Amino acid sequence: MVFVPDLRVRSVGSTSDFRSDGDYVLYWMTANRRTGWNFSLQRAADWAQDLKRPLVVFEPLRCGYRWASDRLHHFVIQGMADNQRRLQQSGVFYYPYLEPKAGDGSGLLRELAARACVVIGDDFPCFFLPRMVEAAALQIPVRFELVDSNGLLPMRAANRVFARAFDFRRFLQRELCSHLDQAPEPDPLHNRRLPPLRELPPTIMLRWRPANPQQMLDDPSSLAELAIDHTVGPTETPGGPIAAGQALQRFLDDRIERYAGQRNEPEVEAASGLSPYLHFGHISAHQVFAETMHREGWTPDRIAAKANGSSEGWWGASENVESFLDELITWREVGYNMCWQRDDYDRYESLPEWAQTTLAEHAGDRRTHVYRLAQFEAAQTHDPLWNAAQRQLVREGRIHNYLRMLWGKKVLEWSASPREALATLIELNNKYALDGRNPNSYSGIFWVLGRYDRAWGPERSVFGKIRYMTSENTARKVRVKDYIRRHSET
Repeated sequence: MVFVPDLRVRSVGSTSDFRSDGDYVLYWMTANRRTGWNFSLQRAADWAQDLKRPLVVFEPLRCGYRWASDRLHHFVIQGMADNQRRLQQSGVFYYPYLEPKAGDGSGLLRELAARACVVIGDDFPCFFLPRMVEAAALQIPVRFELVDSNGLLPMRAANRVFARAFDFRRFLQRELCSHLDQAPEPDPLHNRRLPPLRELPPTIMLRWRPANPQQMLDDPSSLAELAIDHTVGPTETPGGPIAAGQALQRFLDDRIERYAGQRNEPEVEAASGLSPYLHFGHISAHQVFAETMHREGWTPDRIAAKANGSSEGWWGASENVESFLDELITWREVGYNMCWQRDDYDRYESLPEWAQTTLAEHAGDRRTHVYRLAQFEAAQTHDPLWNAAQRQLVREGRIHNYLRMLWGKKVLEWSASPREALATLIELNNKYALDGRNPNSYSGIFWVLGRYDRAWGPERSVFGKIRYMTSENTARKVRVKDYIRRHSET
């Protein structure tokens, strides 16, 4: 058995005591919404096995959070249906709950925890989840553990915020090797002999009726009954661990050999497409890493002896794999490094001082175009390429990786102020993007305004020393005509 590393577990709340006479071990699944490669589920199963108690997996979905919509709910519910089928086969008691309107789920976790030996939760450092966990800790009368199953590097392995990706990458190259052999179990329920639980008390099940995820998927109109935004509809991208695994296999089979050379081409599908699944916890970065390196025939002895911070050559893998790992690990996890240590990760004041200074110095510069949020949202700018990227976001819940950077830079250029630009970027990204509301997506938004970057010259109007991008230069670097045509108004 592989035990969950201590660095990934922290106890929160007023007591560290567990109840040996409780009815079950409770896993409150909120961020790692999967049954495989999940340190949280593994920790809960360890507790249940040690205490010889049933395991209850409680997967709720609130409706009272900002940007809750048919798009996000549909994606999560698809994952709930996958989890229900998997857990029904394992003998674990699965309790999916969909909140009809804000506040209807109040008290449910407290009632479940009152009967538990110990409660396990997901340690996710972003969006409303940390505040939700803090509030829950006051209501849980037994040991409450949060487990970090976010990335290859435990969040708390680094006790400072890195200002540049280069510095974080160099830190990773020094520290990551000792954690690579501490991966979660691919199937943490395999060969577990846990006592079954037939039912929860009727007082709980009647007041907070379990959801039927598959039934909701079979009847899409059922989303209309929930108090969420119905103007942002589902996309064609399917959610859930099964779809996530299929996306990974497509990437490894068809795309990774083109990754380094073509991932920035808007008219070529060379990116992994895994970002939404990583965000909702439908797939683990550990699984992605393991399957990628298995295909590569890679072994740890190929790692370079010296940490130099370079994005190439350290792993001793092919160019395509090295490029992909830099996105999967360095650029993804640097956002987690920021979010768990700084509560202001989503505020303007978290920008580097040099960025705030240069933006302030140019805040009064004349803008050639100024658009408001509604115009941006409706793709009503003078720039066909920007409009195409915005339409892709609204329709598909994503923007091509390279154009996402241009999209953000133009919002900065065409907003009345840098602060207004930031508010627009956060609103549009978090409302429409399947992978929004994530440490990695905040990294991308704030990179537009200077985070993880350096001062650039020559100094320009509006941007100052912030890195500058234009649609014209982008169109010279990559092919965009078919992209614009594909994402036209019709």
